[in-house]
Amino acid sequence: MTKAHSFHIPVMGIGFTIDTPLKVAQYGIDSVISLVDDILLEKLRKMYSEKFEIPYQEITNQIDDFRAKRITSYLNLISDLAEKKFDDLKNVTLEKGDEIKAYINMLPESSTVKAQFRKLTEKGFNISEIKNWASQVLLMGNIDVNIMTKVDKDNYKKDVKLPVEYNDAHAALRGFANSKLKSSVILSAGMNPRLYAYMSQFDEFYPNEKGHFNKKIILKVSDYRSAIIQGKFLAKKGLWVSEYRIESGLNCGGHAFATDGYLLGPVLAEFKEKRQELRSSIQDILNQELINQNRTVSIAPLKLEISAQGGVGTHEEHSFLLDHYSLDSVGWGTPFLLVPEATTVDDKTLQQLANAKEEDLYLSDISPLGVPFNNLKENTKDLEKEFLINKGRPGSSCPKKFVSLNTEFKETGICTASREYQYLKIKELDKLQLSSKTYQERLNKITEKTCTCVGLGTAALLANNLDTKVEGEGVSVCPGPNMAYYSSIMSLKNITDHIYGRDNMITRTDRPNMFIKELYIYLDYLKNKMLEVKEEMNKKEEKYLLTFTNNMKEGILYYQNLFNNISNTFQDKKQLIIQDLEIIADSLERIHFEIENLVPIKIS
Repeated sequence: MTKAHSFHIPVMGIGFTIDTPLKVAQYGIDSVISLVDDILLEKLRKMYSEKFEIPYQEITNQIDDFRAKRITSYLNLISDLAEKKFDDLKNVTLEKGDEIKAYINMLPESSTVKAQFRKLTEKGFNISEIKNWASQVLLMGNIDVNIMTKVDKDNYKKDVKLPVEYNDAHAALRGFANSKLKSSVILSAGMNPRLYAYMSQFDEFYPNEKGHFNKKIILKVSDYRSAIIQGKFLAKKGLWVSEYRIESGLNCGGHAFATDGYLLGPVLAEFKEKRQELRSSIQDILNQELINQNRTVSIAPLKLEISAQGGVGTHEEHSFLLDHYSLDSVGWGTPFLLVPEATTVDDKTLQQLANAKEEDLYLSDISPLGVPFNNLKENTKDLEKEFLINKGRPGSSCPKKFVSLNTEFKETGICTASREYQYLKIKELDKLQLSSKTYQERLNKITEKTCTCVGLGTAALLANNLDTKVEGEGVSVCPGPNMAYYSSIMSLKNITDHIYGRDNMITRTDRPNMFIKELYIYLDYLKNKMLEVKEEMNKKEEKYLLTFTNNMKEGILYYQNLFNNISNTFQDKKQLIIQDLEIIADSLERIHFEIENLVPIKIS
């Protein structure tokens, strides 16, 4: 057994899973820490050092390589504290037997560990036997980390540009590589060739002769093509991707990457069909590169796992994904925002999330990265933004500058959500002598950006009663559309029982199947794209829309075949699913016809 659970908790925002491993790793649950905000990590390190009476020495920004060192120090602290909690759990006593029982009770019913424990305790609770068994059998959850590869800002010291290894993502990678963690880095948000090349400098990412890695690479992807391109690129550097984590393009939390209309089901089917091809084609490249570098080549086949996440919400969906697509794990993100025992969310935001309905959750353009972003209406960061707009001072003071990536006005980069950028952009807009309607539309596009690199971490400060003088109290939150169907704050037992079918935390009866929900989201996205280009569509936009539509059509055909042929799964909703597929197919035909009848303009 290599995993205690068949689910993992993905990274959420910047602060929502910042200390999740400390809450769940002792129960064998894998989770992911974001490495975007080293300032926040340092504040949390100070707090936990004081709480557990551990000596603390501040890593100030005057220290050389402070970002990487802060990340290493925080990860080492979380590793030590989580290990201690796990050791305490295994060190069973009569007075402290509840923790090990909680561990066992949370496991899936199919777990061999659960069966062994029941057999071991059927005649009584022999402490020494259980302690010996626990030390050999129980597994701690992985403490993984996430790096958004494109959030890789250049850094300066006294107006002198530092070498590329001091860029934000590079420093974050170094911070993880130098930590004591034996876990994985999840690379998300696309390919960064410079960063991938830099990874090859760290011995920790290479296998030994038995195929074991001290640190593994997980790639978050939304289609097979992206996986094989990035997997081969890394293999040519001598680096192996141990897991491909497939995420729904739009039916997810956080940033949404719609790709070209590829749907989750067909993408998973392609990975299942080509899994061996993916492994062998990439491992051949890898082995040759390891020989070229005079490095160890594993005599055992390297492990390759496939996981998925985005929109899963019921035990039936969870089991279907695992069984039908032969997945190694399924990510449950959004529902865990309602589990204070697992994630860190302030009380006000927690209540807003519990009360959220479909109309409160929407795909927005608020992210300074220029990527669609799943948002919650009336979140306190957006209210703060509106207050500043109404005051005539739009934009954030930009205290952290993690996404100061726009070089339109300054070589060093400015964040598009900052007051500086919006002031300069509005000044530029004022000179164009536009109609009031066009002016207002352009103005709204400038000022709608929110300071998410601060807002997505503030909840961790508020929940722990830490100082927010620099950041302010506005919280950005990024749940997926799935949040609409959960309406109560849950315990860790509640959510694990829900995932494994021992309980049901969804009281509503109108929640659509995850694949159908994703289809409707894609359909809305396509309609909005049509409206954007309807007046002045060019050939490139026409090609994109037609490709998007055709990929969706292929996806619908796949689902029609799937749901007409599967048995013993989704039986209570099968007819409704098939009806929805017909409705969506008809809508798509009308959109396709409309695209073909629009006259594209030439790009001069």
